[in-house]
Amino acid sequence: MNSDAFDWVSSHADRTPEKTALVNTATGDERTYEAFDRRASQVAEMLTEMPGIDSGSRVALLSRNSMAYFEVLYGCAKAEAMYVALNWRLAPPELAYIIDDADPTVLLYDPEFTETVDAVREEADITQFITLPDPVEGTQPEPHNERDIAYETALDETTGERRNMPTRDRTETWGLVYTSGTTGRPKGVRQTFDMVRYNYLNIGIPIDLTADDTTLNVLPFFHTGGLNLYTNPTLIAGGTALIQPVFDPDAALDALEDRATAFFGVPAIYRELLSHEHFAQRDLSGVRSWASGGAPMPTTLIESFAAHDIIIQQGFGMTETGPTVFLIDEANALDKAGSVGQPAPFVNIDIVDSDGNSVESGETGELLVSGPGVTPGYWENTDAQEAAFTGDWLHTGDVAKQDEDGYVYIVDRLKNMFISGGENVYPAEIEAILQEHDSIAEAAVVGIPDEEWGQVGKAFIVAEDGNSLTTGAVSAYCDDQLASYKVPKAVELVEELPRNAAGKVERETLKSHSE
Repeated sequence: MNSDAFDWVSSHADRTPEKTALVNTATGDERTYEAFDRRASQVAEMLTEMPGIDSGSRVALLSRNSMAYFEVLYGCAKAEAMYVALNWRLAPPELAYIIDDADPTVLLYDPEFTETVDAVREEADITQFITLPDPVEGTQPEPHNERDIAYETALDETTGERRNMPTRDRTETWGLVYTSGTTGRPKGVRQTFDMVRYNYLNIGIPIDLTADDTTLNVLPFFHTGGLNLYTNPTLIAGGTALIQPVFDPDAALDALEDRATAFFGVPAIYRELLSHEHFAQRDLSGVRSWASGGAPMPTTLIESFAAHDIIIQQGFGMTETGPTVFLIDEANALDKAGSVGQPAPFVNIDIVDSDGNSVESGETGELLVSGPGVTPGYWENTDAQEAAFTGDWLHTGDVAKQDEDGYVYIVDRLKNMFISGGENVYPAEIEAILQEHDSIAEAAVVGIPDEEWGQVGKAFIVAEDGNSLTTGAVSAYCDDQLASYKVPKAVELVEELPRNAAGKVERETLKSHSE
């Protein structure tokens, strides 16, 4: 095998063939590295024998988390095809846009999404549709459309010969992971082999990830967090990845108590775990590493877990960065709660003002990132490329500051900032104050039009279970804690906040609700 190929699954299949690579927590099914490598080889053979598939062809997946998902990803690597991770939460018109943009030749889909696939089938220029096994039930249904084929049937028809990944440039695109599209149309981020490898180093070194680890993976695989925190790094290390098709707090706690040694979740997931009625009775001491990202982790939530001897390391990343940019060290996770830590080992950062000049310690500016873990660009979108990059530097669109010890704090997204009476207002600052209130579980603040001040803040509040809360009490609390121009002029109590797959609040939904 050429040294540029880096087929780590085949390598582990040679060295530790009987080691468990993948586990479906819903069905209990497991794959050894030998079996995983063999099935990925079968996928590669299946793909290369299909008409219209050649080097660089796109292979789309519309599926919940499953072992088959990673068989397809690594099969694409062996077949020199690109995978396209489709967000199953999207409506058919939204999926149709991405499918048209990526132009895949093949679409593999869960039986759950048959109606969605039928809605886009006639408009898409796709030559082959493949029905995957049900990730929850573990069964392989017969395709309902006579033109489609069943995944397991297709694999059974292959020779089963082992295929190693052919020589690939380390900066070659392995797959396309689309952004959420919260500020416009989704963009296809080119995920290269280098991005995956360097993310393994950027996250694996800080948490000391090894072949002895078993990670629980609950974030959706159409998202960079699901793919790379920690599923791909676990497979590179030669560990075991537990895959949960659909997040369920009961099943997650079972896995964390019985088998997992490392876990990565978004704040919303941590909140669900903490609120579980039997959380305090669980013995989670076997999990040596806990980490969070995707959205700011409230200090009160960090402290609540610390009371149970669980130290959560907060991090930061983007689809465009592989994703890991920061992960705070465990020793300072409490003392510097709110910080995402210092840059990961293979990351360069700069914080600049509106003129592109580096700011001083303690001052705010836009966070820029460079390094081998950053994407080379977007799929066939030069306008987005030019807007996002200055040379090798990626403009994150995040406002950040760095303290005297080199620890970085993400202040807010630039697009979230609003101007009230000539003053810059960052919603994240207000939200952090609100979430310190004993009766407030979650809070989100958006800017809304105002005739006198231009814009003012509106707070959407989720009360803690069992706590009574009034809008007047929220306003009075803010009056005592914030400068007058930062105090939300409107407050609305809601049962839950709308979130995307990354756990981030969908602010545009809240704004449209306020119009």
